[in-house]
Amino acid sequence: MSVTSVILPKLGLTMDAGRLIAWLKREGDRVEAGEILFEVETDKSAMEVESPVSGYVRRLLVSAGDEVPVAQVIALI
Repeated sequence: MSVTSVILPKLGLTMDAGRLIAWLKREGDRVEAGEILFEVETDKSAMEVESPVSGYVRRLLVSAGDEVPVAQVIALI
């Protein structure tokens, strides 16, 4: 069984960090590739971010409201 690390993607040229607004899946939930996994707020807007792979959410490593640097691992699928 493989594990995929989900990182906070860089959603704009000047983005260094984002605030996680909400997880749309919980640990143990099934998620499909392309399905919205979480919402993040940048300095300019709020955006929905899709799951990069299909599988089960194994662990959420940050909580809603946390400020997260770009490229940090935030979940495991």
